[in-house]
Amino acid sequence: MSGIKKKKVVIIGSGFGGLRAAKKLAGSSLDVTVIDRNNYHLFQPLLYQVATAGIAPEEIAYPVRAILRNQANVRFKLADVKNVNLDQKRIQTDQGDLGYDYLILATGGVTNTFGIEGINRYGFGLKDIHEAVAIRSHLVKMFELAEQEEDEQKRRALLTFVVVGGGPTGVECSGAISELIRMAFPKDYQFNQPHKAQVILMEAGSRLLPALPENLADFTRQALEHKNVTIRLNSAVMDYTGSSVVLDQGDPIPCHTVIWAAGIQAAGIIERLPVPKGSLKRAKVQPTLQVKEHPEVFVIGDAAYLEGPDGKPYPMVAPVAMQQAICAAGNIRKIESGIEPEAFVYHDMGTMATIGRNQAVAVINGFKFKGFPAWVVWLAVHIMQLIGFRNRLVVMINWAWDYIFYDRAVRLIQKGCNIEGGIERH
Repeated sequence: MSGIKKKKVVIIGSGFGGLRAAKKLAGSSLDVTVIDRNNYHLFQPLLYQVATAGIAPEEIAYPVRAILRNQANVRFKLADVKNVNLDQKRIQTDQGDLGYDYLILATGGVTNTFGIEGINRYGFGLKDIHEAVAIRSHLVKMFELAEQEEDEQKRRALLTFVVVGGGPTGVECSGAISELIRMAFPKDYQFNQPHKAQVILMEAGSRLLPALPENLADFTRQALEHKNVTIRLNSAVMDYTGSSVVLDQGDPIPCHTVIWAAGIQAAGIIERLPVPKGSLKRAKVQPTLQVKEHPEVFVIGDAAYLEGPDGKPYPMVAPVAMQQAICAAGNIRKIESGIEPEAFVYHDMGTMATIGRNQAVAVINGFKFKGFPAWVVWLAVHIMQLIGFRNRLVVMINWAWDYIFYDRAVRLIQKGCNIEGGIERH
């Protein structure tokens, strides 16, 4: 038996889906390799907390090797995947090529600017640590520059912060920026600057949080407006010059900060695959999550296009990725055992978004929460999902400090990061 060659499973991506698939295959007779360009797993739902100086980057990241160290048949390879040859079952990386018998593509998503060149050049996305740190540094820099600016109009533009996208990321980010401005910055800056700053949340649709019931969306809007966030619905961004936002209707908005939270699409490696694509450049898969012409290839999470019973594609959220990872890994085990793979069935546990201090909205297993109870649920869920006891403890301490003293712990301008914006350059 020792001479039998193990079949190789390669998982591209160490996000929620990739790691869940690796754990599901741990202890099997398969040789599993996880590939990622970063050596850490990132808890993306809290990136906005890094961007708004609430927590440090290392508190929401955890080394992949530490996560997988007890899985004897699973190893990690730090590499940047350049291309996948589906016919030859070969993966080209900057650290050499490797073959596979089974492939799980869990490459995640990237910011989708819908071709708006100005956003690509000058806007900020919020998909990785570098972008979050760049936003944090940029926000602080805007106040530093405004502190020295004597022209009132120029100062106003420096202190105008536009967040585009009324989904959970946009809501959470705009609420957190407002609290940073109103609660932390008054201790640091003179001339009453924080009270002259404005946060604008732009949404092209007619309401915030379209995935949640309308009454919770209305509650969210009221809570944000109470935090001095200006909500502009039915307002589509057409361009951004670096100094003003151009809208489909109305006057441009002078500002030097645009954070784009209006959409994502599948990562570039998926776009280059010679397979049928659905919306947002996602690879179309069978109900078993297999690629039709290459059944040894599974695509999960943000990279996969699969329609649910309602005829709509599954949302690009972490719970979908994790459940698909379990399905894909289980199907590989079934195929190896001579059993037919099963179709993916999604169990929607709910949606939640925090609006800031003391307030959130959530729908969990059909139950609606809002205000303080929802915020407590949100805190508990996110703390428990962090990997590592130290990360959970430090984040809890930082949140408690912020809650008690109205202070943000990480108000730093970090040299070496791109604080002038430009999604294409991140």
